[in-house]
This record gives sequence, structure tokens and C-alpha cells, in this order.
Amino acid sequence: MEELLGPDLAARLDRLDVISRKIFAGKLPGERRSKRRGRSVEFDDYREYVPGDDLRHIDWNVYARLDRFFIKLFREEEDLAVHILLDASASMDAGGGDGVPSKLVFAQRLAMAVAYVALVNQNRVCLSIVGARGRPAVQRLAPVRGRRGLERAGRFLLDHTHPSPGASVGGGPAGLNDALRQIAMTRVGAGVMIVLSDFLVREDISRGLNYLAAGSGPGVGGSFDTYCIQILSPGEMDPAAERKRGLIGDLRLTDAETGAGAEVTISPALIRRYRRRLDALCERLHRACAARRMTHLLVRSDTDIASMVLDQLRQRRLFG
Repeated sequence: MEELLGPDLAARLDRLDVISRKIFAGKLPGERRSKRRGRSVEFDDYREYVPGDDLRHIDWNVYARLDRFFIKLFREEEDLAVHILLDASASMDAGGGDGVPSKLVFAQRLAMAVAYVALVNQNRVCLSIVGARGRPAVQRLAPVRGRRGLERAGRFLLDHTHPSPGASVGGGPAGLNDALRQIAMTRVGAGVMIVLSDFLVREDISRGLNYLAAGSGPGVGGSFDTYCIQILSPGEMDPAAERKRGLIGDLRLTDAETGAGAEVTISPALIRRYRRRLDALCERLHRACAARRMTHLLVRSDTDIASMVLDQLRQRRLFG
């Protein structure tokens, strides 16, 4: 826990709760105030009686005054499923050094912060890790709930995101689309979905997003409330800053996920071309998310976690 979060940040996160922009059916009683009206001790509103309503909910005091039947409505308390998908593919284990965490370490810390907020508010947390070399394509932690689940969530994030011993470099792409399909089809209740990845994949990620946006039957909200948080390192966003590390001149670069190599000459023209392609990739992801009513957020891996959670994610209405 302290490796990922620390007591100071945890204390500040205690004031937050996860917000859902959609209506989902919870599995267990929780502390979240649902948008659905149901049965609880917290009064919400009145409506006129219609045949078939439960007579026990008639407000007889109102009837005595108005000579009309009104039904009392209550806010229903239910838990919210919070799904966190962390991309642990080889490309995520880059960008670290000089006091800056790698993309993977940043994603681990952010995942733990989100899990902490959800768990202390009695919501269910479902953690999945995809793409770690030498491990199953999708690793899942059974849903946890409450503060007792914090240790299990933290240990899962620390133990299952790194390659298994003896795993070869260039073990193949993570297959993010297939991972999203598996998670969408085997989900434990719809809910809020947070995808933490650099989204540096050759495949069209729109296909994977379609699985998260697809309808899931009546009464459960129809889809996930999805946040795609794209994590890039400072060097990926500004390659010119990597000259101090030797990214200059004639080089042979190796794809960390496929093992494929390429001979390149680092020049101002090549960096400009790279920036155009990166901007185009990020814009495609942003448009794909917007078309599916998902939230896309681009963040650098040197961003302060406290600022990310308390400011940016609150502004995007993930937390309140």
C-alpha cells in the first residue's frame, strides 16, 4: 500500500467517492446514493398513486389533507462496480529515470488510488491486468469490497504487472482489443471502467471500445461508464528531450513488444514526422471515445498523482 499510495495521499482520498454518469444495478447494499428510486430509509419525493402500487407506501397524512393518494419514494443505496484495466505490456515499462516513474509505475499508482477511493466507499473493485510477458493474456483479481480489500488490490498490482521469470523480450503485442472483449463479456456487473494504457497498439482500438459500449441487457444501464486514460512518457511526447540519453544520430531501434528492429537517423525532420503521427494517433483515440460517450484523458507519466486524482479526475467527474 505505502509503495503505491502513501498515508498522506490516502488521507486526502478519503474525502472522495466514485461518480457514475449512468444508472447501473448494484449487487449489494453500499454507501453510494443511487440514481434509482427504491426502498430505503431516506425519503426522496412523492408521486401520485397508480393501481398496482404497494399500499404500504401510501402517505396517509397527505391523504388526510388532500383527499388524494400519494406514494412516498425513497433513495436506494447500492454498491457500484468499479473495473480497472491496467495495460502491463512491454511498451508501458518505459519512460522511467531521473526521478520520473515509468508509465507502468505511474499506472500502478493511479490504479491503486482509484481502487482506494472505491473500496473505502464500499464499492466493488474488479482489477484486470493485460499484456504482462510470460503471463496469461488477462489476469483478474476476484472482486473485492471494503477496506479489507486494499491489501489484496495492492499486492495484485505489484505482483502481476511484471514479466514472469524467464519471459523473453518481444513476446508479442498485448492484444488490447481481445482483452477488452474478454472483460466486457465476463464482467461482474456493469459499472465504471477505467482503462490505463499508452494505447500504442497497431490494431484499431475502436473494436475493443465497441465491446465496452455495447448494450448489456435491460435494467443494467446498457454499457460501461468508460474512462480511457492514455499515459505517455515525457520523452514520447517530446523526443527532442531524449538527446541526453543518446537518442540522436544513426540508431537501431527495437520494438519492445514484437522484437522487430528498424534503422533510423534521428533528425529534426524525423522528429516532426513522429510528432504528427503521435498527434494523429491521440486524436483518433479521442474521437473514438467521444463517439461512444467515453472520456479520453491524455496524461504524462511525470504528473503528480495527487494532482491527477484530486484535480483532473474530479474535473472529469470520475470523483466527487
